Amino acid sequence: MDVYLLRHIHHARPLDGSPTRHGDDDGDLDWDEHEGDEVKLLGVYSTEQRAQERIREAQTLPGFRNEPDCFHIDKCQVDKDDRTSGYFTYRY
Repeated sequence: MDVYLLRHIHHARPLDGSPTRHGDDDGDLDWDEHEGDEVKLLGVYSTEQRAQERIREAQTLPGFRNEPDCFHIDKCQVDKDDRTSGYFTYRY
């Protein structure tokens, strides 16, 4: 069974005054929590269509409407393990 996780990314403004970056060079949504970007989980939905409907509703709300293109839907399988080989933390 697949589910759809819906997140919104609030991008932090760079301290050097440069423009806020919302996407990578390919135009895909980009974020970095180490740089102050905030990721908010809006919900888990049974279909992508329901997640899209929630995006349309959220785009009218304070905060979300300031970054209306910064929603991300992730398709996940229920009961499927992830990160089965552990993880590594990078030190900056």
